[in-house]
Amino acid sequence: MPKKARAKVDLKKIADGVRLMLEGMGEDPDRDGLRRTPERVADFYAELTEGMWQDPKEHIVPLPGDSHDEMVLVKDISIASVCEHHLAPFVGKCHIAYIPKGGRIVGLSKLARIAEIFARRLQVQERMTQQIAKTLFDQLKPVGVMVVIEAEHTCMTLRGVKKPGAVTITSAVLGGFRSDPRTRAEAMSLIKG
Repeated sequence: MPKKARAKVDLKKIADGVRLMLEGMGEDPDRDGLRRTPERVADFYAELTEGMWQDPKEHIVPLPGDSHDEMVLVKDISIASVCEHHLAPFVGKCHIAYIPKGGRIVGLSKLARIAEIFARRLQVQERMTQQIAKTLFDQLKPVGVMVVIEAEHTCMTLRGVKKPGAVTITSAVLGGFRSDPRTRAEAMSLIKG
């Protein structure tokens, strides 16, 4: 976790809360197997939410001297996030496509970094998908942006309806991907392919 992010997280407060939770379940937080659990859980949630303290816009810096104007797609970016309703993790893949304008492209790893920053927050998948797309669209000013996220939510697979294997798919489509169905279809076929 970046030092800047770690400084904003009160690990002791999180650990104290986990200790209370264990006691609330009827467990003894001082027994051998649980003695360090509150601190481990505090570290786990601090890491899973480190994106709350990072600005994704810092990573959108166009590369100088390029003139690429065809679709760029990075698919199967692994993400892990935390459902803000149950504080349960959800994991999946993010696919990001954009069509540069005026040759403005970013390093491919920056797309993964932006997805990671938005994933590492208390989130809902629908909002995260929109945030990634809107940030890229606003900062890079491309012809269009399309973001598709596929994820399995433990708040749905381990509790409630208990449907393991159920995958939620969300998309955000902006600019040329929205106005041209052929471009959108091309991106979707590349994602599925």
